[in-house]
Amino acid sequence: MSPLFAAPAAGSAAPSASAGGLVSVTFALLAVLAAIFALAWLARRMRMLGNRAGNALTVLASTPLGPKERAVLLQVGEAQVLLGVAPGQVTALHVLAQPIEIGKSAPEALEAARPTFAALLKRSLGK
Repeated sequence: MSPLFAAPAAGSAAPSASAGGLVSVTFALLAVLAAIFALAWLARRMRMLGNRAGNALTVLASTPLGPKERAVLLQVGEAQVLLGVAPGQVTALHVLAQPIEIGKSAPEALEAARPTFAALLKRSLGK
């Protein structure tokens, strides 16, 4: 009579990891990552193609009013609309009678006026 919990037979040793198995697992991982990146690229392209309004709607300016609230100035055709944006709510605050001219260099001027991290660190250390 053989024991109930006998050691497995010597012939059925655990398979060792071979170079061929490692290559196939690496190839499968790379294929999955490539598919994820391809789908992300395709989704981004489809979102750009889905804008059928063309240039009819443009965000001209946006400024934070609080931790989750923003004021956004939109160009809709020839009109400009000031919106209040909060979580779960968008409210039209004002439709401007005369459009505001905003230069293309406004973001560049804002970046130039904003101090760099190095300047802030030097100022906080008193140097």
